[in-house]
Amino acid sequence: MAIGSGLGAQLGISAESAYGTFVAPTQFIEFTKESLVLKKTTAQSAGIAAGRLLALSSRRVLTRREVSGSIELEVTNKAMGLFLQALMGTSVTPVQQATSTAYLQAHVLADTAGKSLTIQKGVPLTTGAVTDKSFLGCKVTSGEFSCEVGGMLTGSFEFDGKDCDETQTLATASYPSMSPFHFGQMSIKAGSFGTETALDGVRKVSVKIERPQAVERFYAGQAGLKKEPISNDQVKITGTLESDYVATTLDDLHTSDAATSLVWEFTGANIASTYYDTFRVTLPAIRLDEGPPVVDGFDVVKPSYNFTALYDGTNQPKIEYISTDATL
Repeated sequence: MAIGSGLGAQLGISAESAYGTFVAPTQFIEFTKESLVLKKTTAQSAGIAAGRLLALSSRRVLTRREVSGSIELEVTNKAMGLFLQALMGTSVTPVQQATSTAYLQAHVLADTAGKSLTIQKGVPLTTGAVTDKSFLGCKVTSGEFSCEVGGMLTGSFEFDGKDCDETQTLATASYPSMSPFHFGQMSIKAGSFGTETALDGVRKVSVKIERPQAVERFYAGQAGLKKEPISNDQVKITGTLESDYVATTLDDLHTSDAATSLVWEFTGANIASTYYDTFRVTLPAIRLDEGPPVVDGFDVVKPSYNFTALYDGTNQPKIEYISTDATL
C-alpha cells in the first residue's frame, strides 16, 4: 500500500499514436505540483410539470467532457524528452554522440499536430489505496522555464485534454536516477546568432512558450468529446532577464530596439568525453520590450528586461537536451 497522502502520488506519461487513445505509461515523472482534472458540462431539463417544485435528477444530462490543468516540476537530466516534444512539435529521435552514452535531442519549433500524451495520475486515498485517473489526448498549450539565484531550473506545463479514463490499471511507478539542473550550472549569452558571448550580471531568467490552439472542437457524432486541437494563432515566446546593472549591453538593446540572439544554457555532469548533461534554449532573435534601469534607493541598480522572441527569417527557436536517454 502507498502512503495515504500526496507522498504516495505518481504521474506516468506516454506518447499517443492516435489522439485520445490510451497508451500505458512508459516514463514516470517526479513532479512538485499538478492540477489535472476532468471538466464536465451538464444540462438540466427545465420542463414544467404540475406541482413539481424541484428539477428531476433523472433529467440531468452530461453533454461534454474535457481535461485541463498543469504540471510543475524540476527540470532534470533525464526523462524530459516527451514533455519537450509535446511543447515544441518536432518529432525527435535522440542522436548518439560519437560512441558515447550521451544522446542529443534537438527540439526545434514546429506545429504540434499529432503530439499528444496520455498522462496517468495515481491519487492516494487516506487508506493508502491509490486511484487511477488516466488523462487522454493531453496537448501542451504552454510551457514556462525559470531559474534564479540559488534555485533549481523549474518547468511548468499547461495542458488541454480529451477525456479522463478511470478504468485502466495503474502502472507500477519506477524512476531512473536523476539530477536537477540548477543556478550553479547556468549561463546566458547574447549577440549574433552562432557567435553569442556571455552576459554578466544576470540573476534570473524565465522563458514562456505559448502554443495557441482551437480547443473547442466539439462536433456532433463525437459523444461529447473533442477532436484534436489544432494551431489557430502564431506561437508566442516571451521572457524576462533580471540583472544587476553591470554593463549597458541590455540597456543599449532596449534603447535601439535592435535584435539579439539569446542562448540560455545549463551544463551538468560529464557523461563521457566532451559531452555533458545539457539543457539549452536558443532564441535566434529577441527584442527587449521593457526594463530601462531606474534608481529606486541606495542598493545596486537592478533592471528587469522583458523580451519577445521573434523569427529571424532563417533559424527557428529550439531546445537542445543532452542526456543518457536513448529514447524519448
